[in-house]
Amino acid sequence: MFVLETVLTEGIAQLSYLLGDTASGRAAVIDPRTDVEVYECLARKHGVSITHVFETHIHADFVSGSRSLAERVGTATVYLSGEQAAYEFTAESVADGQTFDFGSFSVVARHTPGHTPEHLSYVLNEAKHPDQPWAVFTGDSLFVGSAGRPDLLGSGQAVELAKSLYDTLYDFYLKLEDYVTVFPGHGAGSACGADIGDRLTSTIGYERRTNKFLSFPSFDAFRQFVIDDAPPVPWHYPELKKVNAAGPAIMDRMPTIPALPPHEFRNVSRESGVTTIDTRSMTSFGGGHVPGAINIGDRPEMSAWVGQMFDLDQRLLLVVDDDTDVEQIQRLVVRSGHSEFAGYLAGGMKAWEMAGMPMGRLEQIPVHELREYQNTGTGPTILDVRSPDEWEAGHVPGADHHFVADMRDRILGLDKEQHYATYCASGYRASIASSLMKSRGFQHVSNVPGSWSAWTAEGYPVESEKEVNHV
Repeated sequence: MFVLETVLTEGIAQLSYLLGDTASGRAAVIDPRTDVEVYECLARKHGVSITHVFETHIHADFVSGSRSLAERVGTATVYLSGEQAAYEFTAESVADGQTFDFGSFSVVARHTPGHTPEHLSYVLNEAKHPDQPWAVFTGDSLFVGSAGRPDLLGSGQAVELAKSLYDTLYDFYLKLEDYVTVFPGHGAGSACGADIGDRLTSTIGYERRTNKFLSFPSFDAFRQFVIDDAPPVPWHYPELKKVNAAGPAIMDRMPTIPALPPHEFRNVSRESGVTTIDTRSMTSFGGGHVPGAINIGDRPEMSAWVGQMFDLDQRLLLVVDDDTDVEQIQRLVVRSGHSEFAGYLAGGMKAWEMAGMPMGRLEQIPVHELREYQNTGTGPTILDVRSPDEWEAGHVPGADHHFVADMRDRILGLDKEQHYATYCASGYRASIASSLMKSRGFQHVSNVPGSWSAWTAEGYPVESEKEVNHV
């Protein structure tokens, strides 16, 4: 019996796959994530052995789990692209057109450059119909409603990769039959492509009719669309590419995170190269926190924001709601390439309070109060920390814009003596920004829980850049 399981890693919106044949007992995993136990569990569920681990390309948004998975199961070989590849570790090389037999089906590698030079897609054929593909695992070349961005290797290669991507989309994908199922490497929310659709699968026929990336009759128009209109490249993507090209460390288990009592936690927090991350909710953080901590809440998107905001050599201290949350939070963090943990606060903030340790606070201003401040002409400067696209689509009238990701290394253009109230879509990124500002010496910073969602739900005025520029 044919087996196909999709693993969605929320937060980074990454999709990986286990496919196998229960008759032959052989199975493959495509693009495994960092914490690999999930694939071993799925293989046991179906009674198959993972024999092949395929990588579509050198990933930029998460640390590959290929080497860790092969080491863990002991039966698998890692297969990497041999087409224009820049891998620096030893594995089996895969060439365009190479076929792998799994019994009831076969997998055929196809070189599909554009997102990266070495990118491979994997076509699935039934043994009964070896020349009629019924599915394709597209990695980061073709998404639902989108396509992989060609600019992650820098502007110097962007045009050349855009041409390769155009050829891949129009000369390979569009020549497949309409019924071929598309299994992409990412879903909605990933920065590896623009405006990826919500559905996890599609068909070539549907994409042919609805995907804007497949509607350009000439390369020149396509180039402008995919390069000039691309969203900002997250800070950590180039670093993770280096990690994945060199060969990510084999992680057969999660790194140990020592439990530190309050006084020891404070001492470690003062060491060079240590960052304290408070993973509690924005309102809990606002009520009281370890001074200098950055609030990145325990949600799936934590993976992306820890990667975005901190260098890989930073040693991380964690503050959690409950000590039993540490392992799950750790899984989110290691996906972004961070494996250096200085410890966590044993007993959480209750232990910190009982030890009589100093407390920081971050004022939370509901949108109703923010609106009252606007009406009276008093109160803080409103700071929109969302992405440029979100800002341009609509924002709080009179607000200033400063994307939170641009605060990573330095906070420029803001007055440390001024009072700011930060907002984003929900308050999550705003709390990252406001806590980061507090840690950098801004004394008068507030956060707006609910943020843009709450503002628009109340029907308060909205301003867009188009309206401002028109006036």
